[in-house]
Amino acid sequence: MNFFTIGVYGSTEQEYFQKLIDNNIDTFCDIRQRRGVRGSKYAFVNSNRLQQRLNELDIKYAHIIDLAPTKEIRELQKEADAQEGVLKRDRDKLGKAFTIAYKDRILSNFDFNAFLDKLDEVAASNVVLFCVEEKPEACHRSIVSDKLEKLGYKIKHL
Repeated sequence: MNFFTIGVYGSTEQEYFQKLIDNNIDTFCDIRQRRGVRGSKYAFVNSNRLQQRLNELDIKYAHIIDLAPTKEIRELQKEADAQEGVLKRDRDKLGKAFTIAYKDRILSNFDFNAFLDKLDEVAASNVVLFCVEEKPEACHRSIVSDKLEKLGYKIKHL
């Protein structure tokens, strides 16, 4: 099984879906808590439109809410962004408080064995983890992918 990560910021709708096609993604794991994006620019990743398009591409969709940061954890990052004077879309890395809280409250409680078993059950071979940030280092998907690497999987960031 191969793992990938993808963000949406900085991509057009065509570029975004082309990345999935070019990498033969067959299973799409949405690891956002809120599955919507404000505004029209990235409306194509709002849950219903996203799932419809993935279905057209014959890509299985799963919402893995247990990997999503809680509102409280997201607030820690929002505070760090404010202190740094950076907008979410321009962030280069996660704050220390967010990373610690995410690992402690989310990652440590997530059952990776069950997750991997479910992926095996649906015959997933090319799995993408999705959240909105363009840069993986600026998103919790980098923390998840670090854990998967420790479990022996290779990760490619799209």
